Amino acid sequence: MNCRELLIKGTEILKKRGINSPRLDAEVLLASAWGRERADLLIFSEDRVPKEVQVVFLDLLKERSKGIPVAYLTGEKEFMSLDFYVNFDVLIPRPETELLVERVLKFLAELDKPLKGEEEQLLADVGTGSGAVAVSLAYYNPQVKVFAIDISRKALKTAASNAERHGVKGRVRFLQGDLISPLLEQGYIGMGTAVAANLPYIPTADLPGLPIDVQYEPKNALDGGKDGLEHCRRLIPQAGLFLAPGGLLACEIGVGQGEVLAGLLEQEGWNRVEVLNDYAGRERVVTAVKQDRSGGQVD
Repeated sequence: MNCRELLIKGTEILKKRGINSPRLDAEVLLASAWGRERADLLIFSEDRVPKEVQVVFLDLLKERSKGIPVAYLTGEKEFMSLDFYVNFDVLIPRPETELLVERVLKFLAELDKPLKGEEEQLLADVGTGSGAVAVSLAYYNPQVKVFAIDISRKALKTAASNAERHGVKGRVRFLQGDLISPLLEQGYIGMGTAVAANLPYIPTADLPGLPIDVQYEPKNALDGGKDGLEHCRRLIPQAGLFLAPGGLLACEIGVGQGEVLAGLLEQEGWNRVEVLNDYAGRERVVTAVKQDRSGGQVD
């Protein structure tokens, strides 16, 4: 069977199982099984596919038909134009989360000088998971040192592999613990430039209704408590302790959570509180800047 015929067969199998993007998924899975790029499948569509590749491809189709995400089947997901290892221990990086990284990078680029008078800026990526945010920050800004924190040891192992893969292992330090507590326990008080947090934000009651693909992802990376903001509420005072005056806190959120989180930050005395929308027009990130010691705004 040639490539074109096999893709048609794979697409039909996934379509019958109700998969939303059957053709795209079939292409990604065949490219992975064959060790080729997706573009090659079109360029060499008449090439015969080796029997052993066909067997692997059909097995992948069977797993995808159960709802298992493509990224878990291929073991990879692109984020910020970088390829990341992923597995069942970590949340699959979403394109929307790139806004979180872009906002922190923009903040760093606009700083007139380091907040603590040092060349190396200290950042915290809270709930690092696959390490997509931490690694991307270190990759695109060589002046930062990132503390990648997660409560899951397995997630940290995956994140460390991604840091090594992209050549930033020396500037990303991995810590196991709850939110920023590992840094505070080590005395990192008032030293941070920015905190990026993609914490669980799905309200607990909404978890059973999530798409079947998402049901395969780790529940502790999804469950944000009663209103989805339980972890952010605990993060705010910790971030205030870690950050230097003028430091940035950037949190990813779900739809309908922006106004609530922005209100919480304003009540706690944070400055320049903003709710940012993603490219689909949905509120996605809330940012705020820590006050200076006199309570005024830091420019």
